[in-house]
Amino acid sequence: MDIQEMRAEVERRRATCSRIKEMIVTRLDLTMDPEWITDDQSLFGRGLELDSLDFLELAVGIEVEFGVALYESQISVFGSVSTLANSVEPELRRSRRQAELELQA
Repeated sequence: MDIQEMRAEVERRRATCSRIKEMIVTRLDLTMDPEWITDDQSLFGRGLELDSLDFLELAVGIEVEFGVALYESQISVFGSVSTLANSVEPELRRSRRQAELELQA
């Protein structure tokens, strides 16, 4: 991977995290700017203090926004914006590759 590819990957990661933050604030009707949420801030407990109903809403939001189904057994994925991004990025990469292949065909 060269420096340009690394920069592009970092920018995609930032964009994914921003989309997740926006989705959290919008779906949960939080009265805060999405940028106030840090990538590694805990979403539950002493972090944003979300609860089990919020968990369900986030699971639905991730599926709608990113096309990735996450389940209760994967609760650790919901630890932070960063862990959510780690879970959705493989699907986003597959989608990008598929779109590139379709353009080449």
